[in-house]
Amino acid sequence: MFQGFEKNKRQVNGVEIAFRQGGNGPALLLLHGHPQTHVIWHKIAETLAQHFTVITADLRGYGDSSKPDDDPEHVNYSKRTMAADMAELMSALGFEHFKVLAHDRGARVAHRLGIDHAGRVERMVLLDIAPTLAMYRGTTEAFARSYWHWFFLIRPQPLPEMLIQSDPAQYLKSVMGARSAGMAPFSSEALAEYERCLSLPGTATGICGDYRASATIDLEHDQADIDAGVKLTCPLKVMWGAEGAIEACFDALAEWRKVATQVDGKALPCGHYIAEEIPELLLEEALPFLSGNNI
Repeated sequence: MFQGFEKNKRQVNGVEIAFRQGGNGPALLLLHGHPQTHVIWHKIAETLAQHFTVITADLRGYGDSSKPDDDPEHVNYSKRTMAADMAELMSALGFEHFKVLAHDRGARVAHRLGIDHAGRVERMVLLDIAPTLAMYRGTTEAFARSYWHWFFLIRPQPLPEMLIQSDPAQYLKSVMGARSAGMAPFSSEALAEYERCLSLPGTATGICGDYRASATIDLEHDQADIDAGVKLTCPLKVMWGAEGAIEACFDALAEWRKVATQVDGKALPCGHYIAEEIPELLLEEALPFLSGNNI
């Protein structure tokens, strides 16, 4: 995996962020989702590196990045704080302007990155999410059953952390394997890496902090943007799995058009884990957009 990439860490925003870097050309930041790491991009990173300087990072709380404690206000895991990590990382690596491709939790960080650091993000592809505020406010029974972990992980400490720590591999399989494609999309090498990182001390704390922030402080930040009329202004492409909860429970494109000024998108023939289920089709859809050949 990641032929031609170098693995490294940088101290930014009070934490250490682990990342891989490879390729040449304009900078492209890749951000992963839960309960995974930057390894989700292993099927497409080498192709992307033929066109871009690719930086694929572990979010704070995940992978080999720092895992600070969750504070009472969940500031440590707010998407504002997590976005600042990535803005500082890109600055530390010498990239003041960059493009973003992000999935799931990483896409929520990317959304905030595009708001708080708007002048730096040139264009953005977000995978299999609707805006966080829209998803919580639009919660239905079908969505709650499908995304049960959204409501489990936000319970007060220490119950969710204890249950994850008691059997990290089972937690991972219970979340990832419950999606439409089961465990089939995940290579043995990638799965071993996800299990290793989920077992690291502090990962359960980071995961829960991430979700608790999304149900509290992140909603406050998102509502403040709406109240102030602040929107994403960079060109945005959103894609989601036709077999997943986003397609079944939300009008994703309509929701993104409420919070972004330049947006297009569509469902793809897959479930949640787009980069690992249909990597070739994702490249076909994302590369022209990221290269600036269309909106």
